[in-house]
Order: sequence, then structure tokens, then C-alpha cells
Amino acid sequence: MAPRSNPRLLVLHGLRLKGQAQAAAIVESAGLATADVEACLERLAADGLVVHRDTPVAAWSLTAAGRAEHSRLVGREIDAAGVRPAIERAYQRFRALNGSVLDACSRWQVRDIAGTAVINDHRDPDYDARVVADLAALHNRVEPLCDDLAGTLDRYRPYGDQLARAVANVEAGERDWFTKPRLPSYHTVWFELHEDLLTTLGLDRTAEADDAEDEADAVAPKGVS
Repeated sequence: MAPRSNPRLLVLHGLRLKGQAQAAAIVESAGLATADVEACLERLAADGLVVHRDTPVAAWSLTAAGRAEHSRLVGREIDAAGVRPAIERAYQRFRALNGSVLDACSRWQVRDIAGTAVINDHRDPDYDARVVADLAALHNRVEPLCDDLAGTLDRYRPYGDQLARAVANVEAGERDWFTKPRLPSYHTVWFELHEDLLTTLGLDRTAEADDAEDEADAVAPKGVS
């Protein structure tokens, strides 16, 4: 069984990935009881590692000290578990798939009509079916990656289930599950997995400057899904 992360790390990690979040979102991502998450947030706040703000929305976020503590803890965790090399290999496999996944997300949102990029209005079922088929084929290659990551640390286990649920919903005709930002859509979960790998390995996006694609290019304009 893969090592389980300390609850303190799980709460910090959830906030690091989400930027800001309510306790309920951390409960879901960390797999902890609500009372445990709330108590942990209060302790972290007392230590100056997290802060709760009421505007523009009520949410928790990391302080600068909290980000530093998170980096220290994730680095110590993967080294103590001896899984850094395995996660580094998984990260390279992720990068090999990343461009294709983001391309599918982009084609779901924007399509080329006579050389002009236009917002996909989803009125062409044949076009949409081809993009969905491409995503499903890509997911078949993503699944082994998620399985291998789940074998390194238990906190990676949910990604496989979340991505599988998203692609199943898309195939069932629920198109919001492809890229909608406010859902655990395929793109949303893929983006979070990318951020997870980067933060776990102590990398930033400048390390990927040679990539041809970037997640920001695959985020839909407002009102587009």
C-alpha cells in the first residue's frame, strides 16, 4: 500500500493546488473528515501558515510562510518514502501526454472553419464525436500513468478516478465535464495533476519553457465549455 500523507500536509497541499478554497473543497481533495480539516486549518492559521479572507469570496489560502512550509514538507515526504525517482519518471510521462490532452481541450472549445478559429458551438455532432473519441483514446494512455502514481503516494490515488469519471460523463453527453473550470472536468483535474507534480518535485513552469502548449491556452473563454 502506498504511503499516506500527514493530514497537515494534505491540507496545505490542497490549498497550494487550489490557490484558495473553502474547507469543504479541502475535505474532498484531502479525503479527511470535515471536523479534522477545520481543526487543522485553525491550527495552521494560529501558526501563520494559512489565512481566511471574506472577500472577494470567503476562502482559505496559504501565506508566504505556508507556501514555504508546504514545499519543505512535500520534499521531505517523497525523499523519506523513496519515491522521488518514480514521480520524476511519471512527470516525464505526463509531459509526453500533456500537449495532446491540451490540444483535445482546445479543439473542444475552438474549431477551425476555413482557416479561421471560431468558438465551438457544439452544433456539429460529428465534429464533437471525433474530439470526444480522441479524449477517450488519450485517457487509455493516461490510466497507466495514474495507476503508477497511485502506487507512489496514496494522495495521488484520486486522480485516476476523477479523470475516469470526467471522460465517462463526456462520453455520456455531459459536455461540461470536458473543460468547464468550475467542475472537476477533465481539463480541471488534468491541470491540478500537473500543478501537483510540479509542486511535489519543487519545479515551476519555467522548467517547461520548451513545451509547445500551455494550460492557459486551453482554458475556455467565459461562457465557453
